[in-house]
Amino acid sequence: MSSAPASVSRLLSAYRGVRPDITPVWFMRQAGRSLPEYHEVRKGHTMLESCLEPELAAEITLQPVRRHGVDAAIFYSDIVIPLKLAGVGVEIVPGRGPVFDKPVRTAADVAALPALTIDALSPVAAGVRRTVEGLAAIGDGSTPLIGFAGAPFTLAAYLVEGGPSKEHLAARTLMHSDPDAWAALMAWAADASGLFLRAQVLAGASAAQLFDSWAGSLSLADYVAHVAPASARALSHITDLDVPRVHFGVGTGELLPAMRDVGADVVGIDWRIPLDEGIRRLGGTVPVQGNLDPALLAAPWPLLEAHVREVLRRGEAAPAHVLNLGHGVPPDTDPGVLTRIVELVHSLPARQVHGRGGVEA
Repeated sequence: MSSAPASVSRLLSAYRGVRPDITPVWFMRQAGRSLPEYHEVRKGHTMLESCLEPELAAEITLQPVRRHGVDAAIFYSDIVIPLKLAGVGVEIVPGRGPVFDKPVRTAADVAALPALTIDALSPVAAGVRRTVEGLAAIGDGSTPLIGFAGAPFTLAAYLVEGGPSKEHLAARTLMHSDPDAWAALMAWAADASGLFLRAQVLAGASAAQLFDSWAGSLSLADYVAHVAPASARALSHITDLDVPRVHFGVGTGELLPAMRDVGADVVGIDWRIPLDEGIRRLGGTVPVQGNLDPALLAAPWPLLEAHVREVLRRGEAAPAHVLNLGHGVPPDTDPGVLTRIVELVHSLPARQVHGRGGVEA
């Protein structure tokens, strides 16, 4: 009986709750803005164009794997891509983010939203297939691809607000002022998110991550009553495909068990709480991913090394741990720092991370 290649068994085994010999590591937003080669290949292309051109999306996805030697690629795309492909009017404005032609504020607005079809996602599927082909030519050819999508609440919040927002007041107001319209919007967003994930997995992604960027604006009660059912619906689109499902949100320390319970196999934890505290809140029941503080990427190496070792040590409380940031790579990050983190993590056998530079609680 043959065993799977090392990097596949490390990442996917960790996602399935089996601790590998070395802690796997990759970084949210590793593909893109921090890499000079990304800016070079994106010249003359808008963000949405670069996501929807299969060859370009694949090349951008592969760049950090070649440079850093991370244990996974995550598909280069944007959470609004399924909305764009459904026919929703949206553009990504540099320096601002997604901006929608018309906010969704009423039941009639929700009813008018165009349905996303799997056929409309063909550029995404083509990009995933090209990425998987490219990964086969890097190293031992075993690096897995993670697909991703924005969670229904984050998509709905963008639609209602019409663009980025700090408190998502309009979205939370609709949730309570017209619960039927809100439920319909969340069902639409859940199916868009779920189909986006499904297209990526069917095309070759080995795992899927659901990002809830704005869930930290919610109380636990609102999350459980008005959001969790839609997140479960989104993840249900890939239940039959037998891939690990990762769920991550920003500022969601109080929501972690509820986020797990929507059907996540792995829970991502941001930097705001110690990793072992997040594991405690989850009851030590699932593998975790995280949670380096992105701000420390600019710190002197001895401080950053100590932080990496501390996070690895705290991760020992979980069934398995995948090292990642507690949010995305900042755009001004020195790429060499990320490479150095990968080299450090790969030099340390799992559960033996204290040594020089370690931090004890």
